[in-house]
Amino acid sequence: MQLAPGQLTAQLQKGLRSLYTLHGDEPLLVQEALDAIRAVARSQGFTERTVHTVSGAHFDWSEVLAAGGSLSLFADKQMLEVRIPSGKPGKEGSPALQRLAEQAEGNTDTLTLVVLPRLDKQAKSAAWFVALERYGVTVQVEPVERGALPQWIAQRLQAQGQRVEAGVEGQRTLQFFADRVEGNLLAAHQEIQKLALLYPAGELHWQQVEAAVLNVARYDVFKLSEAVLAGQRLRVQRMLDGLQAEGEAEVLVHWAIAEDIRALKRVKDAMDAGKPLPMALRDNRVWGAKERLFERVLPRLGANTIADLLAAAHQVDGIVKGLKLPNWPADSWQALHRLAGMLCQACAPQAGR
Repeated sequence: MQLAPGQLTAQLQKGLRSLYTLHGDEPLLVQEALDAIRAVARSQGFTERTVHTVSGAHFDWSEVLAAGGSLSLFADKQMLEVRIPSGKPGKEGSPALQRLAEQAEGNTDTLTLVVLPRLDKQAKSAAWFVALERYGVTVQVEPVERGALPQWIAQRLQAQGQRVEAGVEGQRTLQFFADRVEGNLLAAHQEIQKLALLYPAGELHWQQVEAAVLNVARYDVFKLSEAVLAGQRLRVQRMLDGLQAEGEAEVLVHWAIAEDIRALKRVKDAMDAGKPLPMALRDNRVWGAKERLFERVLPRLGANTIADLLAAAHQVDGIVKGLKLPNWPADSWQALHRLAGMLCQACAPQAGR
């Protein structure tokens, strides 16, 4: 059974299943879904919890299978969590997960939770994942897109009895809030909780929200990378200004931008050599939000454009290290703005090749 996160509460009210699989790259939403399942489980007597994290090719799956197929010695009911950070159970893990899923069917004494990152189409069609879907409930946790973040914040505020002003002023408040947390849901969650502690239930004014979140450093070099690859030029300019104001090292910002350019080159070369795009992305360790951005950009990104971007990244590397180059700003941050702008232009949805 496949569910969206918003459907999980209703399903739990109907009855706790013995197997749940959660997959996605948004830690806060995954954690909240896990907490909801655990809360129901504890209310039904699942008092013991064991966690197994799959790491490396030599992980011992026999311990997991033994735990899934036997009762706890210390409690009537137990929760068994299997975390697979890589999303790849491996040669031994695939049949083990299939067996674990089969063991879970009808088992009222063991609740099995499998936690995975975002999965591609190939992983979702693998025998082990099909078994997890067949015998249990799977929940795909999607990230909150940047444009939907103000509404997400408003819903969270409403859940704790607070709201922004109606009309344009309230929308401006929500947009400011979203800009400050820069897509980081955990940061947004923390700031929303802070507002509940600072102010009573009811309407929040712009000045109250501004005072609560204005001084929180939320600009992230890796979020900058995603914004550049999405071609969001104005957002990138704002983020670069924020990183500079917060004292971020120019060399780290340059590394993040240059590494994306190098990754684009590596994946493009692999595609030109005949390798399918999904395989080229996996081989170059491109996944999560960046995987989707690379999938959109690469098919229409020309070799000459990538070569120009690589040359520009090399020049800015020198500027960041103190060199002065003709036709480039002497200031490191101005040079970073230009380099990021070049990559934004190449990646923008309307850009042609």
